[in-house]
Amino acid sequence: MIRASIIPFSALLCAGAAAVAVSGCGSGVGIASSATTPSIPTTTGTTTAPTPTPQPIDLTIEANGDFLIHSPVWMRAQQLAGGSGYNFAPMLKMIKPYVEGSDLALCHVETPMTPRPPKGYPVFNTPTALAKAIAGAGYDACDTASNHSLDSGQYGIDQTGFALSRSGIKHTGSFHSESASKKITMLEAKGVKVAYLAYTAVSNGQAIPHPWSLNWASTGKILGDAKRARQQGAQVVVVNLHAGDEYVHTPSATQMKLARALTKSSLITAVVGQHVHVVQPIRKINKKLVVFGEGNTLSNQTAGAGLLPETQDGYLALLRIRVQPDGKAAVRRVDYVPTYVRHPDFTVVPVGLALDKGLSPASEFKASWNRTVGTVGRTSLYAPYRKAKP
Repeated sequence: MIRASIIPFSALLCAGAAAVAVSGCGSGVGIASSATTPSIPTTTGTTTAPTPTPQPIDLTIEANGDFLIHSPVWMRAQQLAGGSGYNFAPMLKMIKPYVEGSDLALCHVETPMTPRPPKGYPVFNTPTALAKAIAGAGYDACDTASNHSLDSGQYGIDQTGFALSRSGIKHTGSFHSESASKKITMLEAKGVKVAYLAYTAVSNGQAIPHPWSLNWASTGKILGDAKRARQQGAQVVVVNLHAGDEYVHTPSATQMKLARALTKSSLITAVVGQHVHVVQPIRKINKKLVVFGEGNTLSNQTAGAGLLPETQDGYLALLRIRVQPDGKAAVRRVDYVPTYVRHPDFTVVPVGLALDKGLSPASEFKASWNRTVGTVGRTSLYAPYRKAKP
């Protein structure tokens, strides 16, 4: 701020006298006929603001287990739709805050979706309305590489992709064309480009329509795709593996071999997976956290169907990823939300929230929590998460 100069009143009188040629003022000193105005300094140029220091970017990426749509599940969706069509949305309403509250959310579609009449185990066909519910819950992308991908052949693969695309969901793992199989599924959050890659290491022995129809898990294939993703600008690369021995909590030899090979590479940021229909642990391998198996997210598997009680268990893995200003990214920790498929309404319930709110059946929720946490583990790098949002 520039302050104005204050001139005494007596000086003003003298200045006025000078203007009419009156000599003498005060002590008789002569007054010049013109007064000199003090110069006011001016500011030239502009001040440059300091360049802000680049800051790391933190992302939360959610990933979860199988959407395995048995007949009782789609029949319940039919009831929820009033007998006309299918409505799966109520089944996902309790996990929606975690899904849409994450920066990115990834799901695994185990079974093909086509307009044909629905079927359950052992050869599945799921109503395409599931895609709408997936979008409504807040998912950004889903993978479709599983041992059931080929249940309806190439037609099933095509229709599954079309259903997801119509609902605005990106997808990877199985493909409708050779050119589509060569494209990297790229997502973006907070200005960070995230590549999503998916593969299956298991099949049910169905004929493969084309070499490009389905992504098979091999170290060379995965690292090659990851390299292409990096070349296309991906700062984060997430790999989903459909692998393991069914109903076995311990990671299989195949899972371990893939995990060790992938975590050695600087191309891979995160490895997640599912398939075995029970939860598997989170473990640190080559200084990277690996989510081996998220269990079932939505299915009819249960002890009542002659299976293990833990087939109703699953978890939402919340990958806490930090991207440094130089572009390097790492998973700094994983929080996981234990879930339980409540019967007979097939609502996917966040177990910690259910226990905190006293929801029923409390004994089943408590047993599920203990099973999941006992298997997945709790350390300073990964732990169960009970908050209402991610």
